[in-house]
Amino acid sequence: MRYAHTIGSRHYPFEGLRTLLAKASPLRSGDQLAGVTATHAQERVAAQMALAEVPLRTFLTEVVVPYEDDEVTRLIIDTHDADAFAPVRHLTVGDFRNWLLGDQATPTSLAALAPGLTPEMVAAVSKICRLQDLMLIARKCQVVTRFRSTLGLPGRLATRLQPNHPTDDLQGIAASLLDGLLLGSGDAVIGINPASDNTAQVVRLLHMLGDVISHYGIPTQSCVLTHVTNTLQAIERGAPVDLVFQSIGGTEATNSSFGLNLALLQEAREAALSLQRAPLLDENGQRSGNVMYFETGQGSALSSNAHHGCDQQTIEARAYAVARHFKPLLVNTVVGFIGPEYLFNGKQITRAGLEDHFCGKLLGVPMGCDVCYTNHAEADGDDMDSLLLMLGAAGCNFIMGVPGSDDIMLNYQSTSFHDAQVLRQLLGLRAAPEFEDWLAKMGICTPVEVSCGPQRLASQLAAPFAPAIQRLSAA
Repeated sequence: MRYAHTIGSRHYPFEGLRTLLAKASPLRSGDQLAGVTATHAQERVAAQMALAEVPLRTFLTEVVVPYEDDEVTRLIIDTHDADAFAPVRHLTVGDFRNWLLGDQATPTSLAALAPGLTPEMVAAVSKICRLQDLMLIARKCQVVTRFRSTLGLPGRLATRLQPNHPTDDLQGIAASLLDGLLLGSGDAVIGINPASDNTAQVVRLLHMLGDVISHYGIPTQSCVLTHVTNTLQAIERGAPVDLVFQSIGGTEATNSSFGLNLALLQEAREAALSLQRAPLLDENGQRSGNVMYFETGQGSALSSNAHHGCDQQTIEARAYAVARHFKPLLVNTVVGFIGPEYLFNGKQITRAGLEDHFCGKLLGVPMGCDVCYTNHAEADGDDMDSLLLMLGAAGCNFIMGVPGSDDIMLNYQSTSFHDAQVLRQLLGLRAAPEFEDWLAKMGICTPVEVSCGPQRLASQLAAPFAPAIQRLSAA
């Protein structure tokens, strides 16, 4: 189908929905690299105006990646909930934006609508939103998940405690782990990116985290962020796997480049469920099925030449449809990690982070964000502080907690334990309720406090952890 819009005497035609979405996308270096972006600002505005006039139901009949060639497209179309879509079926993209900003869009109505939305629909509406629109709409979306802690509740901000070490040294990991716990971090997950991906090392790290969590009764979950096949092998060896991690993309070809497909993710989810390690029940009184942890990032499809001529933000939104299907506990966009080839500077990273959070939450995904950048990007800590504050105001489920904000294993800049405390204090946010109670029990902070006081309590709290650190160091 052809689309078009006229500005003054200039007529702008767009050949197909794929082209229209790409031309309407706010400027970013990855789309320039792919050759799909608008040639100038006026063409971008024309594309956005044309996109605003497209009926939402068009996205069910015109796909951006061929149905017969891509299992992600088949998943999106075959699992679409027509009944859930009915309340907005008559709207255009522009009308949908207005609806989302209006009083009809409540947490309850948005949760009911989510199964009826496709990623291309939410990507489209994000392209005609200002940053404040992305924040306000995302804040209305509440996606609650459970394992040992309850995540996504209003007024709460969780953190992933990320105690990475360049040699997987257990003493170094334990020191970072203690540092994070003292600063109230870790209620979303304690997650390690291993320096080595061999299964024996993965099992070793899983046992270490499992021992610490069980010994101190910490209401959180552990994860070693290795390839899904390694986690399956770890399960076969009897490792205490709480969450199965995997990086995912928005096309079948992207996922193939990661060495996976939808069937493999389903196998991994079933294996994790069989361990029955999640004690909390869901809203239906059943044991939580939230056993997956996914990470995404704009640009992964382009870097593997698997984008099918689409813009990177639309493909990123399609990754959230993959995530949604497997009912994860956590999903986060590692927004600035891939580098300036895809998101050149702080302005582009900020826009992308808010788009990703918006699209994920609107699709019913428990969305967090790794507010981060690489050292060769045109970005700095001030840019990250701005994005962090905006995500906090937008209701982001969780962020990262990295010692000193500098990941010494992955060599990128993220958010620190202190950053999370600043955000909690500024916005009156609190930790997950079960974790908050544990913090009070351990003397770190009381349930009514929004920040922790590690400086005055570090010595007395560190004492009971000392045997564990010594034991781990000797392992």
